[in-house]
Amino acid sequence: MIIPLQKPVKKTTSAVVKAIVFVVFIIAAILMIHFTPVKHYLTAEALGRFLEGAGLWAPVVYMLIYAVGVCLFVPGTLLTGLGAAIFGAYRGFLYVWIGAMIGAAAAFLIGRTLGRDFAASLIGDKLKRYDDAIERNGFATVLYLRLVYFPFTPMNFGMGLTKVRFWDYLAGTGLGIIVGTFVFTFFIGTLKDVWTSGNWGELISLKVFFSIGLFIFSFFIPKIIKRIKGEK
Repeated sequence: MIIPLQKPVKKTTSAVVKAIVFVVFIIAAILMIHFTPVKHYLTAEALGRFLEGAGLWAPVVYMLIYAVGVCLFVPGTLLTGLGAAIFGAYRGFLYVWIGAMIGAAAAFLIGRTLGRDFAASLIGDKLKRYDDAIERNGFATVLYLRLVYFPFTPMNFGMGLTKVRFWDYLAGTGLGIIVGTFVFTFFIGTLKDVWTSGNWGELISLKVFFSIGLFIFSFFIPKIIKRIKGEK
């Protein structure tokens, strides 16, 4: 009578162990970024000097740094701003988007591997309906949350705890972060170009006004999306 219960007990134990590892990983990541010398390298000057040494590989190194940073709870706005300041508006946008996608995928897989089993064991009948709904409407759910600027890194790990399919998550993320990423990198990159050129007359150029307008507009995107969703 006891033998049939061994597998479920073993599975539950494994889920708890992985969940503990998951929590320890998150705590260690946050502590490392805030209480070690790593934080001193997260400036445009320090990171720029480091990437100069990478030569032609600088974009690849930056994208990997961005991806690792996402998994270590480094604020996405900081990483994005650094990319725009170092590489400019257009290349910065490309490298930021790729780095963010790699980091989002890695964080999702960490959450799915270490936390999903334990999360599933805690889900009751009521929460299971929401979990099933996320699985059925994964792409739309992820896209909506990205467009309303749901905190990037917590969402990466959190979605890994749900039943959302990986490719739905990845597609929703990829499409959902394009607008915000472009607006922010274009704004920072444009100001960086003016600063480095020393041509302060460009501050009243169409490009600068356009970048400022896009930046201001980005703050209204969540409200617009919510209003459209509410009307439907």
